[in-house]
Amino acid sequence: MPPSERTVVEKAVCYVIVDEHLLVFTHDDEPMDVTGVQVPAGSIRTGETAADAAIRELREETGLHGRIVHALGEADYDLAPMRDEIAHRHFFTMAVDDVDIDASWRGGENDPSDGGAPRTWTCRWIPITQAHVLAGGLGAKLGEATRQA
Repeated sequence: MPPSERTVVEKAVCYVIVDEHLLVFTHDDEPMDVTGVQVPAGSIRTGETAADAAIRELREETGLHGRIVHALGEADYDLAPMRDEIAHRHFFTMAVDDVDIDASWRGGENDPSDGGAPRTWTCRWIPITQAHVLAGGLGAKLGEATRQA
């Protein structure tokens, strides 16, 4: 199917960088070769701005309350062959207060946008220099984020 005929889904992606470390998560009940290493991200709801979606997704997925530092722009990512969709992603650097970069904790979603069962994952901080491990194009604007941090 040509890209112009695929469903486009609007997404917000959060880069939370603290002391040269990036907030990431890995799924607890799904293999790494299926889900990879991810950053908080998710669908933008009808009537919601991309920035508001980023703040909401960060809170829902990690329990952290953050604020937008920079809007980094947008990029499309073809989700095929997993789904016949284009993710139109809005990228943001975000700040949070009072975090321990040595900590890890449980996060998750009780109501995933794909309608599936609740999911859990483990949140942690990795050195920004290791962020090349991000899955599915989630690192598309990371270079720009590190230059602005």
